[in-house]
Amino acid sequence: MRLSSLLIIVVTFSVAAVLALITANLSVQLIEENSEIGVRDALDDEGMTWAEVEADGLKVTLAGIAPTEAVRFAALSTAGSIVDAARVIDEMQVEAAAAIAPPRFSAELLRNDAGLSIIGLIPAATNRTAVMDRITAIAGDTPVTDLIEVADYPAPDGWSDALGFALAAMERLPRAKVSVEAGRVSIRAITDSAEEKTNLEAQLNRAAPPGLRVALDIAAPRPVITPFTLRLVKDAAGTRFDACSADTEAARTRIVNAATAAGLTGPGTCTVGMGVPSPKWSVAVEQAIGALDTLGAGSVTFSDADITLIAAEGTPQADFDRVVGELENALPPVFALYAKLPETVDPNQGPPEFVATLSPEGLVQLRGRLSDSNLRALVDSYAQAAFGTNSVYVATRIVDDLPGDWPVRVLTGLESLAQLSNGAVTVTPDAVTISGNTGNPKASTNIATLLASKLGEAEEFDIRVTYQEKLDPVAALPTPAECEAEIAGILSASKITFEPGSATIDASALGTMDDIAEVLRICGDIRLEIQGHTDSQGREEMNLNLSQARAQSVLNELRARRVLTSTYSAKGYGEVDPIAENDTEEGREANRRIEFKLIRPTPSAPEGETTLESLAGNGDTEAATEDSAEGQ
Repeated sequence: MRLSSLLIIVVTFSVAAVLALITANLSVQLIEENSEIGVRDALDDEGMTWAEVEADGLKVTLAGIAPTEAVRFAALSTAGSIVDAARVIDEMQVEAAAAIAPPRFSAELLRNDAGLSIIGLIPAATNRTAVMDRITAIAGDTPVTDLIEVADYPAPDGWSDALGFALAAMERLPRAKVSVEAGRVSIRAITDSAEEKTNLEAQLNRAAPPGLRVALDIAAPRPVITPFTLRLVKDAAGTRFDACSADTEAARTRIVNAATAAGLTGPGTCTVGMGVPSPKWSVAVEQAIGALDTLGAGSVTFSDADITLIAAEGTPQADFDRVVGELENALPPVFALYAKLPETVDPNQGPPEFVATLSPEGLVQLRGRLSDSNLRALVDSYAQAAFGTNSVYVATRIVDDLPGDWPVRVLTGLESLAQLSNGAVTVTPDAVTISGNTGNPKASTNIATLLASKLGEAEEFDIRVTYQEKLDPVAALPTPAECEAEIAGILSASKITFEPGSATIDASALGTMDDIAEVLRICGDIRLEIQGHTDSQGREEMNLNLSQARAQSVLNELRARRVLTSTYSAKGYGEVDPIAENDTEEGREANRRIEFKLIRPTPSAPEGETTLESLAGNGDTEAATEDSAEGQ
């Protein structure tokens, strides 16, 4: 009995112990789950989804990689707001900070009449003293503003070439902004004329080192035209402009359309400029051209607001009076019309005249009538000054009863002749006729302006000047593309060959090198890449080295022939760019070649934030300049 009672007591205590243990375990699990879920939800609500939460009894462990130290601390604070902070175990890590990247070096040079300034960030390896000395020399007497910062990082590839080219360009640009980055230079400038703009663009593109991207945005203001001149002639030879001026693009279109309706063929050259005497210029010109077309032949000349309309000889008087009357009543205010109907002259009785001829060799002959010996001496001296002392032959004679303005007419005719390459000028009491060839596309305009200003708007003059591109010292030069094509033609007829397995040019190809050198001397300092290519026989690395050596050998041969090669580069391409199959001897022979390729500009891109704008917005010297027109 006692044994049974004792057993019951033991069993009872055992069951109670087991139940207590189970209850304790369930309580711990409940605490763990509640703590873990509560902390995880709180962290998720704060956007800290990267954190890992694990509960172990009363302990809550936080793990994971926090983006920053501040975020890690915020995670601890959030967990401590859910459970006792003493229960939180921190096993979190902080993401390692990225290595500090080197800055983007850039500089911006600004130059105008007030001085020259430079701003930006340059590598410490750049000789700042030498740069500032050169800038000071460029600025001359104007002040220099130095806002350059220096960073001790290696200079990136292309930085030295870009900075050197920018400084060289700034020497030629009195009003410009030049932005410099490694391998890229952006230039914005203003010139005084369209001719200067064209010359500058050509010079800068040619002077750029190979591999440097150059963006040019050079503007030329409209020229000031004084007097504002226009002259249209309609005769048996057709309808043509001797001079044409317009104040806007719309006015030019209107004037050219009116001339086309009157019989003008081909493109109508009309200069857009400043100095127009009235905003109604195109209206008046259109009306006057219409009147000339109605008369059928003659000329109309504008010199500012003065208009001279000369009908052809033989025009009916009634028609002349009607057309002139209609034009006088229709012209806008300010414009004054002088109209003339030439009298019919007996063809058997010639008027007194003075004639000067200029040969293609530059020889000048003067013949005809002059009023006195003083005028003859003056004409002879003027001609020698204009054409050369030993180039003038005088065969004039002195007569009486010449018009009082004869000296002015003769000297003005000679001044007009000096603008031609060859031709003749004929002076009579009623007209001045000049004809010939020129290499100046604006010669007709210049002569018309000269005659109108010196002789008066009411005078009759006939200009028959032909522009010939071969006489133009600028246009006659071949373009870079033409140079490239001409060299390609030479190579297609006789390629540059080398001794087998060598970079030595074969003796049979030296004549080809002479021909290419002769072309390149004429072409000037264009940007060229001399490319070497091989076939696929042999190891690839060996072919690459051989092609580089051969390209360099060609460059050296050009230097030996006194060709300026500062804008040329030599590069070997090995076997990677075949033009024929390498499985035949003919194909391999074609692939073993030298090519001359232009380094051409790329299309323009819109301009973005400049260095100055970047400094204003960010307070640092990192430039954010995007080129307006890039070239490579």
